[in-house]
Amino acid sequence: MLLGLLAWLAAPAAADQNDPRLDPLFARLKQVDAVEARGVEARIWILWGQSGDPHSQELLEAGSVAMANRDYGAARSSLDALVERAPGFAEGWNRRATLFWVQGEYAASVRDIRRTLALEPRHFGALSGLGLIYMTIGESEAALRSFEAALEIHPNLPGARHHADLLRRGLDGAPL
Repeated sequence: MLLGLLAWLAAPAAADQNDPRLDPLFARLKQVDAVEARGVEARIWILWGQSGDPHSQELLEAGSVAMANRDYGAARSSLDALVERAPGFAEGWNRRATLFWVQGEYAASVRDIRRTLALEPRHFGALSGLGLIYMTIGESEAALRSFEAALEIHPNLPGARHHADLLRRGLDGAPL
């Protein structure tokens, strides 16, 4: 256990969706309860969020801060620059997809989610976001497929089980 922690801490800061530390985390995610899953999920998000390039990292952080501050123009500028600079960095596409979703630009969000998933098919956040978009636009079957795909990867994903259950009841004709 201590050796594993030391290896984790000593690992290089350069990471992304291709980091070899992700495979055992995804395996673990399927084996743990909801409480432990939160910690595993947090480690996955940390790795996904490391671009491996200082300038790209600055753009990701600037875009995220601007989005949190509802400065959507600045967020868009940073995230556009990020995906142009690092088109192979899945989290750049995912963050921009989130920005588009927040702004109600669903078609653009779906395009960026598809880019995210092409780079990181295990991106449960992107799959869940896709489910939310499909729910919003009334595409219940597509939404359910997205949530179920997210749950295959992360069985304890907050919200995804609830949304999937609601959608199943609705598709079966039961009142929501």
